[in-house]
Amino acid sequence: MKREVSSRIVLSITAPADLVFTIAVSGHSTPKSEAFIATLDGSALPVTELSDAHETRLHRVLAGIGELVVDYSAIIEGSGEPAAASDTDLLTYVRPSRYSESDALAPTAAAEFSGISDHRELLTAVSSWVGTRLAYVSGSSLPTDGAVRTLLARKGVCRDYSHLCVALLRSLGVPARLVAVYAPGLSPMDFHAVAEAWVEGKWCVVDATTLAPRSSLVRIATGRDAADTAFLNVISGRADLVSVEVTAVADSLPMDDLSHTVSIS
Repeated sequence: MKREVSSRIVLSITAPADLVFTIAVSGHSTPKSEAFIATLDGSALPVTELSDAHETRLHRVLAGIGELVVDYSAIIEGSGEPAAASDTDLLTYVRPSRYSESDALAPTAAAEFSGISDHRELLTAVSSWVGTRLAYVSGSSLPTDGAVRTLLARKGVCRDYSHLCVALLRSLGVPARLVAVYAPGLSPMDFHAVAEAWVEGKWCVVDATTLAPRSSLVRIATGRDAADTAFLNVISGRADLVSVEVTAVADSLPMDDLSHTVSIS
């Protein structure tokens, strides 16, 4: 499968800023071609690439006052290596985290899913439960909302769906984490977030939104929750978001059989 992805982020810098972007495809993929360009009022800025956990790639930009434009594009052909897991990963991803409060949701998880012992069936059950309990409403959640608030509000966007899936799975002893992805077939197009759960020796995608074929996804960042996978972190200074444009297309979009497990590779 051939996939072409791109993103364009425009920021208004009102105080000199130290910025970290997480928009490049992860090191699990080997792009056929790739470009990351940052300009301030039309003049090129230096970009420093850093490596984060799980082969997540960070790009750091120091920008003065003005309009900052960041353009990223990549072409990926075929599949990369599937993600592995260390013993430490499997411990880390059963613990509660900032946006996936699995400890607080443990009674809910036990009440709804305690009768399911097969982990593959559990993934389907959790995905279906979250998908039917929440309404997908753009702009309905705050950047500080976690899984508990999402469940109470009964609405959210992809990161909210994923945080709730992650929290419920962790509550049931299944290692789970958040993945930021490019998602061919997604509508409306944007950065997308899905959950991954460790089942039968591999990371399996859980996407309760069912908005894009899981086998077409391209990994960007992987972590405990949105705190580890946000597309932009402002370390210092002031940067106001003007616009974000994302594209992700594939030469073919496969059917997504939700009864089968799928891994990002």
